[in-house]
Amino acid sequence: MTGTGIVSAVTDVTDATFEQDVLVRSEQVPVVVDLWAPWCGPCRTLGPILEKVVASKNGSVELVKVNVDENPRVSTTFQVQSIPAVFAIRDRQVVDGFVGALPEPQVADFVARLVPEPSEVDKLVAAGDEASLERALELEPDHPVAVPAMARLLLDRGEAAEALRVLARVPETPEVRQLAAEARLAAQQVEVPADGVDVLLDALLPKVKGDEASRQEFLDLLETLGPDDPRTARYRKALAAQLF
Repeated sequence: MTGTGIVSAVTDVTDATFEQDVLVRSEQVPVVVDLWAPWCGPCRTLGPILEKVVASKNGSVELVKVNVDENPRVSTTFQVQSIPAVFAIRDRQVVDGFVGALPEPQVADFVARLVPEPSEVDKLVAAGDEASLERALELEPDHPVAVPAMARLLLDRGEAAEALRVLARVPETPEVRQLAAEARLAAQQVEVPADGVDVLLDALLPKVKGDEASRQEFLDLLETLGPDDPRTARYRKALAAQLF
């Protein structure tokens, strides 16, 4: 535990666990790799500083230690010439690093580059209420999180046309496609019958080839089902058969 009362959790990584504990983990959170050895005086100086700084980030970055004497494969991977050597890994790639026992302010700067402070827009989006989202979109009209969040609020209160207008600001993603489909269906006042969407899809299927509106409604209904619904694949196949 550091003097600030923050508990520091450090993982000791080996040649055998490097893939899982560093590379795979770096897909979720930046990982700082500290290459050290028990006989290395500067390593003993740097280690506690790294632990303190990383612990202060409250899990937004993680620290692992590799004893180079016991894990030569990791040392070879990083082409280590001297220790302590520190590398930052994000998405399986080395994105930063340094060699030697740096003082705490420089170590803090190194770690801060991996987990930059959230912007004003990010804080507003995290708040999630309508006023905050409106302000976020004033500052960044095409914010990729604020736009779908605002569209959802608009849809929930029946403003489908406005939701579509907001969604048009951002590139298409699975979330955006689904929200846009919901909005178009709501704008057309399409109601799913009690016995399910299958009834609507079956009724639309014979019309999809010659009627653009029917085809779009069919596709929108499939989008609301989602890719994991087994009916989606079945009806997409049926649609292809009708069109081609």
